Amino acid sequence: MIRSYIGPLVMTFCLAMIVLILQFVWKYIDELVGKGLSSSVVSELLLYVSAGLIPMALILAVLLSSLMTFGNLGEHSELNALKSSGISLTRIMAPLFFLAIFITTGAFLFSNYIIPKTNMKFFTLLLDIRQQRPEFLIKEGQFYNGLEGYSLKIGSRSKNSRMLYDLMIYDHTAKIGNVSVTLADSGYMVQTEDKRNLMLTLYNGYGYAEQLDDNLRMKKSRPLRRDKFGMQQFLFTLPSNELNRTNEDLFKDNYKRKTMGELSKYVVELKVAMVNKREKVSRDLLQTQYFKLFDKKDTLTPLSEHQQKLATLRIDVQNIYDSMAPAERSKVIEQALGQARVARSMVKTASEVYKGDQTWMFRYQIEWHRKITLSLACLIFFLIGAPLGAIIRKGGLGTPVVVSTLFFIFYHIISLAGEKYARAGIMPVWLGMWGSTITLLAIGIYLTIKSTRDSAVLSTETYMLLVRKLLRFSRLNGIVKNEDPPAHQ
Repeated sequence: MIRSYIGPLVMTFCLAMIVLILQFVWKYIDELVGKGLSSSVVSELLLYVSAGLIPMALILAVLLSSLMTFGNLGEHSELNALKSSGISLTRIMAPLFFLAIFITTGAFLFSNYIIPKTNMKFFTLLLDIRQQRPEFLIKEGQFYNGLEGYSLKIGSRSKNSRMLYDLMIYDHTAKIGNVSVTLADSGYMVQTEDKRNLMLTLYNGYGYAEQLDDNLRMKKSRPLRRDKFGMQQFLFTLPSNELNRTNEDLFKDNYKRKTMGELSKYVVELKVAMVNKREKVSRDLLQTQYFKLFDKKDTLTPLSEHQQKLATLRIDVQNIYDSMAPAERSKVIEQALGQARVARSMVKTASEVYKGDQTWMFRYQIEWHRKITLSLACLIFFLIGAPLGAIIRKGGLGTPVVVSTLFFIFYHIISLAGEKYARAGIMPVWLGMWGSTITLLAIGIYLTIKSTRDSAVLSTETYMLLVRKLLRFSRLNGIVKNEDPPAHQ
């Protein structure tokens, strides 16, 4: 059984990896093309991407290979031969079940220890690629800003030579706007031998520049200088083609770069910090807003003692307010409103900070549960694929691919919905992350029980018989109602 299962498993795993990698390339194609990246950099990026996609590819591979293996056994009547010799389906599934447990354990260890490191390298390299300047390529009729301090535009190119026509160059080296522009009828550009500089030669043009004062500011009268030239040359420094690497330690605190132990430690520390922040806000409100300290020297008195002092006081606020002059009343009301606004602002700010901390805590908890559920899905999909293959009894890549795709889409939709609700705090994190796992586990157990009893779960005749029974029951119901005598008789 293991020997017949390994071949489809390896084949489907490779196919799933290719599909997932192509999905990544399609998603990030705009950020990779035109950056002048070497093949080694692209290969390194795809290697890190592949490591992160292995758990998802394993889920697809286990489901599809289980369907293919048991579908082939059923299609060639080998399952019937094994059952007739006294071997139950659970006994047939046992070797592959233990193999699925081994794959699940390996996927968990890989997700917990290897993927955080590859994620750190992947996101760091992707950030460096995004910051890499585009390859030097100037299109006709468009401004090119890849040369530091200059903006260059060409009207057209010669098809038979390297000549350029209708050139326009804005000089932004002073960083005060478009105060200097050069126009030329024609020209050409060549790179120096070391490929680090670009020599641009212009013919028959004008240079326009607004005069600046000693502080590099335009004068009120704005005098203009115009220069006419027959030939003029510009020397530009080209952006480096070498990729500048960022230090990976800058991103080590992200939740996707941590193991389960580190995630749990961070969540505990974050919960303690959130409790301390709430207590501090409560203490600040009581000390500075709700119970003002009349004696400034008494600011070091503990809050509990101060509250005890206030509790012993008996102040008739209404009488004090009525005894005040109208001007004093207005002043007191303004002060009270000011204190209320400050208190409301403090509570609002504290609430936003608390919600932000809570959102980050949910993300760390989601990542903690994901490492378990994504690995456990390999075992659950085996419990679905093996009995389902024994039921449908179709091998090859036709029916198994369709069925496995439907199940995987169903699992993926439930997982995404649960994760979204958990991140928004609509439902508990454990329920949002384990909802899809619990649902598919129930389906797997149901299919396993039905397959061991040789129940026709997916037989069309079974469902047609059920439909005929329902139609017959509804028809008999209608006849009985029509035969009922009127109430007045």
